[in-house]
Amino acid sequence: MVVEVINTGTELLLGEILNTNFQYLSKHLNSMGFDVLYQTTVGDNKNRMQEAVTHAMQRADIVIITGGLGPTRGDITKDTVTEICGLECYLDLDTWGRIDAFFAKKGSCPPPNNDKQAMIPLGAEVLQNDMGTAPGLFISHQDKYLILLPGPPSELTDMCEKQLWPLLRQRFGNLGIILSRTLHLRGIGESLTAEKIDDLVTQQTNPTIAIYARRGEILIRITAKADSSKLAISMLDKAEVVLRERLAAYIYGTDDDSLPSIAGKILSANHQTVAFAESCTGGLASSLITDIPGSSEYLLGSVVTYTNMAKHKLINVQQQTLDEFGAVSRETACEMAVGVRSLMGSDYGVSITGNAGPGESENKPVGLVYIAVATKQAVYCQEHRFPYGRVENKLRIALTAISMLLDKINQENNSEDKI
Repeated sequence: MVVEVINTGTELLLGEILNTNFQYLSKHLNSMGFDVLYQTTVGDNKNRMQEAVTHAMQRADIVIITGGLGPTRGDITKDTVTEICGLECYLDLDTWGRIDAFFAKKGSCPPPNNDKQAMIPLGAEVLQNDMGTAPGLFISHQDKYLILLPGPPSELTDMCEKQLWPLLRQRFGNLGIILSRTLHLRGIGESLTAEKIDDLVTQQTNPTIAIYARRGEILIRITAKADSSKLAISMLDKAEVVLRERLAAYIYGTDDDSLPSIAGKILSANHQTVAFAESCTGGLASSLITDIPGSSEYLLGSVVTYTNMAKHKLINVQQQTLDEFGAVSRETACEMAVGVRSLMGSDYGVSITGNAGPGESENKPVGLVYIAVATKQAVYCQEHRFPYGRVENKLRIALTAISMLLDKINQENNSEDKI
């Protein structure tokens, strides 16, 4: 069955809040076998909302609308849907009692305008809201189904888990399952990736294969639809084998894996440690490492050496090096990596120094960065140019440093399972 999700709220169109509801809904609906093919976002305008809902009903079997179920004049979702379907509403005493009880728990009485939320279209099934006052609605209209859900993510999620998902399983039975798996690649661009698997993409049926570029890495998403999880997983496994035959040298993880998590796994498995000295990234690389639970096992410490004074006094970068070559230089990066490794007593020392922008520094261009990794045997250094804005540059630089660390860990340990 084809599903369209309509997210309402002018704040979504203005970019004031992040729309996490669609991600949640799409993921769970696909896992239940529903085909989520369309997503629409519309502001709090009745005419535009009518147009969006009417259009959705023409191309989808199920239309799910989030938001606009509050007690104010701006909450127009229910009124819009009942008008389109020609439905009358009645005051549902059970819903009103739940609203009254919700306010009673907080020691207050519901305002008069909250009775709007207890007005239920004739024939609609009520989805109880245990986290707020706006009930959800399941409406069957001709050969379509309209599902109205509250906008706050905590209310929507709780309602779906307790009310909507069981109702959909009961109503529609087993529609099969749609599962996806994502392969994470580094060290290769989107164009070359597409070239290497072009025949697989053009000939795809089920599973399907899609390529995405995201902040310095490439994602390949495999999606399979089958009658059971077991069969879908088998289809994903077979497709992954073929993709790894073409791209094994670049694949470093799957699904929720990330460069920091994989680096942590390898360091932990080898009983090795790392320390960071960061200048232009301001501690972001080590922060990404500490996002991973258990990182205290392998991250010994981090030093933000943002100034030349800090580089010299904290990790022993020679003043002569700074005077002669500058902070943004291969020589400084190497001394930083050696210095932080010595200071922390770690197996690896990683340093980052560069100009993240927006203006030139030491006559060095914006985006020029040096990343170094010091080991017991050697010091490695790479020069990079990052053409993005300051914030984006910082993230990409930090991830590049962790990627370089992965390379040197594998190189130093001569791992059989190279990432």
